[in-house]
Amino acid sequence: MVAVSVATLLSSVALATAQEVSGELGSPGATTTIPGNQLPAPEPAFGGDIKNDALESKAWWAPRIVPPKEAPNVLLIITDDSGFGVPSTFGGVIPTPTLDQVANEGLRYTNIHSTALCSPTRAALITGRNHHSAGFGVISEQSTGFPGYNSIIAEDKATIGRILLDNGYATSWFGKDHNTPAFAASSVGPFDQWPRGLGFEYFYGFVGGDANQWQPNLFRNTTQIYPFEGKKDWNLITGMADDAIDYLTRLNQTMPDKPFFVKYAPGATHAPHHPTEEWVKKIHDMHLFDEGYEKLRAQIFENQKRLGVIPEDTQLEAWPKDVLKPWDELTPEAQKLFIKQVEIFAAYAAYSDHEIGRIIQSIEDMGKLDNTLVIYINGDNGTSAEGGPLGTPNEVAFFNGVNEMPVDVQMKWYDVWGTEQTYNHMSAGWSWAFDTPFTWFKQNASKLGGIRQNMAVSWPAKIKDKGGHRDQFTHVIDVVPTILEVAGIPAPEVVDGINQAPIEGTSFAYTFADDAEKTPSRHTTQYFEMMGQWALYHEGWLLSTKVNRAPWEAFGAANPDPLNNQVLELYDLTKDYSQSQDIAAAHPDKVKEMKKLFIEEAKKYQVFPLDASVAARIVAPRPNITAGRTEFVYTHPMVGLPQGDSPALLNSSYTMTADIEIPEGGAEGMILTSGGRFAGYGFYLLKGKPVFLWNLIDLKRVKWEGPDVLSPGQHTIEFDFKYDGLGVGTLAYNNMSGLGRGGTGTLSVDGKVVATEKLERTLPMILQWDESFDIGSDTLTGVNDADYQPPFPLTAKLNKLTLKVDRPQLTEADIKKLDTAQATAVDGSPIKHVQPGPQ
Repeated sequence: MVAVSVATLLSSVALATAQEVSGELGSPGATTTIPGNQLPAPEPAFGGDIKNDALESKAWWAPRIVPPKEAPNVLLIITDDSGFGVPSTFGGVIPTPTLDQVANEGLRYTNIHSTALCSPTRAALITGRNHHSAGFGVISEQSTGFPGYNSIIAEDKATIGRILLDNGYATSWFGKDHNTPAFAASSVGPFDQWPRGLGFEYFYGFVGGDANQWQPNLFRNTTQIYPFEGKKDWNLITGMADDAIDYLTRLNQTMPDKPFFVKYAPGATHAPHHPTEEWVKKIHDMHLFDEGYEKLRAQIFENQKRLGVIPEDTQLEAWPKDVLKPWDELTPEAQKLFIKQVEIFAAYAAYSDHEIGRIIQSIEDMGKLDNTLVIYINGDNGTSAEGGPLGTPNEVAFFNGVNEMPVDVQMKWYDVWGTEQTYNHMSAGWSWAFDTPFTWFKQNASKLGGIRQNMAVSWPAKIKDKGGHRDQFTHVIDVVPTILEVAGIPAPEVVDGINQAPIEGTSFAYTFADDAEKTPSRHTTQYFEMMGQWALYHEGWLLSTKVNRAPWEAFGAANPDPLNNQVLELYDLTKDYSQSQDIAAAHPDKVKEMKKLFIEEAKKYQVFPLDASVAARIVAPRPNITAGRTEFVYTHPMVGLPQGDSPALLNSSYTMTADIEIPEGGAEGMILTSGGRFAGYGFYLLKGKPVFLWNLIDLKRVKWEGPDVLSPGQHTIEFDFKYDGLGVGTLAYNNMSGLGRGGTGTLSVDGKVVATEKLERTLPMILQWDESFDIGSDTLTGVNDADYQPPFPLTAKLNKLTLKVDRPQLTEADIKKLDTAQATAVDGSPIKHVQPGPQ
């Protein structure tokens, strides 16, 4: 028999000291911590004894890796598109009792920052690096071929999930995954950028920026699932909480001593705002918003001062009448609509907070809350204004240039607002109020309304200053080093043989001390940049660019020189909490010094090249499994191919040819569809007749239909579309005028034209992001509820489906034509061009 000492084990993994070992080494029940500088930890040398036969030999098992003894469980919660003034915890009027509870049992933070946009914030949150360092200068759907913008988390930036997993934690991710590149989101992978590939053992959620909460594009790990089918009133907010509770219960019953790390990221309150009827009624009966958004803003401001969330001398800027129409200038019909919009938003926020509370309660019921670090971040950016000044029943309309749908048109959806019939967003007037005491919104990285969040943190076993207030400057990149510090786990130097880039955040664990309220901030410098708007925080000063684009102004020519073609503003945040007093004119040297420092930070963290374009980047070329292909052939049903990995038909000519066999008795069903109720197309058989239909953002449906029922036997159905525009290409990267042009569609059966229709305009930008490219049936929502209900399986035999796409290639002469053209939205309205430069 050979005894293996702790020293021998440490030597065998080439690491030293600090390990904690329990049980007899070599026995099946032994455990050990690891120094953690190398992941995965090297296998220890075999410590048993091998002879010629088993009876004379000694078995030996490598110890199971566990975290340090006092390492806490971690529940990391981040909500979506929720500004500083949304939750009741920080002065808002929307009840958030769960966030209140976490704050009352722990600490409330009023100076934590985001990046101003969702997936960039989330990349920073899980890597501890700045969003450009992590490849997420923008969302994946806008990614470009530069290191800071390619939407790929590089292998030298292991996530907190991976680090904790290799140190013995059970790691999971629930909800929104907006960190898988749009061009790697299909069922064929690769999966290295999915949650499972990023170190999260279990994933239950949706991939992309948003999801229909009634019928989401939902995944368990990498398999699409449909738990909502056949269930009335199923909603992802509850469904996700149920799954998280089930996961934690199974873990507790199977390995009660195994610590967990849960990233919990509900879709709330990103559009579409989809609360249940119960919560809509609760909020409606409270009459929180009847007096309009200016009164709401004033009420939140007073609440914040009363609660000590903001200093008494904080200034509230005047209502921006040049940006958003004052409440008393709205028509009674507009006021009625806007109140409905915001009540649905508020119900969604309250509903989500309630379901988060169920998860925390389940942890308490297991007896584990005392040693659970709960980090509850309100919002990944400021409140979204992407509904525009009037709101919208269909967010997809915004992304296609319809950002001010008339109130009388929107009223058609008034009674179903927030149900599965809408993909709804609210008026930006409410968004401005929900960012109180700051100004501007999500996307605006130079204004605190876009980047200032709040947060509550509890850890009953360690944090004793119950209800304490912390105002130290922090950023979401600080979360990873904080978790590692309190868990006693170092940031790894090497992961999978890859040397790791340094963590760029600063742990805020020092603020957990009882007397830390006045402790100086340790995070002293931080840059911000999003789509050409930028800022720099340094030791209480904030240099920022003047806002020159509202979030709903996504189309048109962008600022050609976003570094220099700017009006620079300067603020002393130690005296001006709300960033309301621009003192740049009085401190020109400070402005110059701060700009120089911003450039240094930008070079350090992959921020260059700056790019102020917005919508143009959505149609910019990027990797795609269809890249370089113009012909696609399918012979079997297939569903679930996401928009980012499917053949793109917008701004192109195309031909679809289906060779099918009709059985005796006729056939119907979907041949090919992409998109759904809120934008998309369908090629199908309806009561035996061939149909092609375009759903133009739920405002108009154009149908080509054959007059005759197809007889039994072989048939060839073809839809051919000739696009009138010049399309888009790399030369027109920053010019949107060639998009959304019209064209002529022709439906033929067995070589004979049966229907011809001209579209005056087409969709310029996107179909419905959360719907897929489906062959042989239709998942989630259909493109025309009047014709069919999903899944609408094809009952004919599909022999072959061929799709040919003719994408126009632009020449220099085409560019000159585009420069004099006027872009139009799908509803025919002119798309507003944003003039570059200071405004």
